[in-house]
Amino acid sequence: MGYDLALVMPVYNEQACIVSVVRAWREALAALEIDFVMLIVNDGSTDGTADALEEFADDQRVRILHQANAGHGPAILKGYRQAVQEAEWVFQCDSDNEMPPEPFAELWSQRDAYDAVFGHRQGRDQGAARRTLTTGARLAVRLLFGPGVRDANVPYRLIRASRLSPVVERIAPQTFAPNVLIAGALIGAQVRIANVAVPYRARQSGRSTPSWRLCKGAARSLRDILRYRKCLAAALKEAAGEK
Repeated sequence: MGYDLALVMPVYNEQACIVSVVRAWREALAALEIDFVMLIVNDGSTDGTADALEEFADDQRVRILHQANAGHGPAILKGYRQAVQEAEWVFQCDSDNEMPPEPFAELWSQRDAYDAVFGHRQGRDQGAARRTLTTGARLAVRLLFGPGVRDANVPYRLIRASRLSPVVERIAPQTFAPNVLIAGALIGAQVRIANVAVPYRARQSGRSTPSWRLCKGAARSLRDILRYRKCLAAALKEAAGEK
């Protein structure tokens, strides 16, 4: 592996904050003296996001991956599939700055004892639709895979690439919420998992996902969990040399 860490950040129409968010994460990772690369996946933004990201064109630590708009889940998967080829550890966060970079140091400090370290959001004031999606994901993962991850869809997770790679290889590119499936697969394979509290703050720019789209996404997420619940954990165990 070339890097210690590959950070995956999907981006869609975050012109107002993307430069400051990328700078903040770059500075935080550099302060920890990590050999890292940041994979910024621009999911077909229609505002000035692509132009704003040109600031990092000459920075070898920040790589911009452009794709036609496909959605948050496909953008995450594109980043993951690149990241597992380049680094020992993969960290995913969102570009809206709702979860700051400062708590990442705690996740990083625990990596030697675990295969995955998940943040769980504290102080989050959710609307009804988003609360339903979050609660539904947690309950579905717990019922079908077991306990182990407090926030199954959290966009703040550090995973060993050797554990993540066999999972993302088997998830369909258009999956709505791959992070839920990944959490379930890790639990099902009984890998070592830790949960770390991370403060949540409301977004300062951009738009939240409409409620109707969240509800539709929740149904798609449940369908995907039922579809993949056996094969993902089995693939992960197989990759680890387990029966």
